[in-house]
Amino acid sequence: MQTNSNNVDPKEIEKFSAIASRWWDPEGEFKPLHQINPLRLDFIQQHCAGVFGLKALDIGCGGGILAEALATAGAQVTAIDLADASLQVARLHALESGVNVDYQLVSAEQFAAQHSGQFDLVTCLEMLEHVPDPAAIVQAAAQALKPGGKIIFSTLNRNIKSWLLGIVAAEYVLQWVPKGTHQHDKFIQPAELLRMTDAAGLEPVAMTGLHYLPWRGFYMDDANVDVNYLVCLCKPL
Repeated sequence: MQTNSNNVDPKEIEKFSAIASRWWDPEGEFKPLHQINPLRLDFIQQHCAGVFGLKALDIGCGGGILAEALATAGAQVTAIDLADASLQVARLHALESGVNVDYQLVSAEQFAAQHSGQFDLVTCLEMLEHVPDPAAIVQAAAQALKPGGKIIFSTLNRNIKSWLLGIVAAEYVLQWVPKGTHQHDKFIQPAELLRMTDAAGLEPVAMTGLHYLPWRGFYMDDANVDVNYLVCLCKPL
């Protein structure tokens, strides 16, 4: 497949490629993703009544942390990304783990155009805030989804609190992720995301916030989407 796409920031690709070898280090730069992945998977399972037997597409899969979890839970997973270094790590780890995931180097828009309406589940987590045109990704995700299927997006809200916690605390104080991982002006408010999903013909099902407390760890709270949040949507029949 061709991989050229205007909806990609080369600096973002370089940023994640530089640390691709550490995707599966649970104490490395991607430690927070390893810690929240069980919560993300639970949210997906809950709103899909399980993923066993579902044909799933993971957009912006990175090193495959979510893709492997979906496959282990019984989904038939295709995972796409434009960072070849991350995909190489993902493929190697899948071989070591004995997990079957079809990893492809291709843009969401190009993939959706060739696989319209083929997937029961589409996931796109922690990716929308890293592309120039998130609405185009939302449209592509909706295009790849079967009628009646579910889409899960996650991203960061844009406000003072998310700047303090998502950038100042996470990148500089706690050093959970490398400095410069996020740009606050690319964060997406829930109302903005829902306008994108509405334009793509998707109907909201559920939304929840993802939070952290030192004495509790990561947890979800449906009443608070101030910083990180996940949303589940359905494509009408």
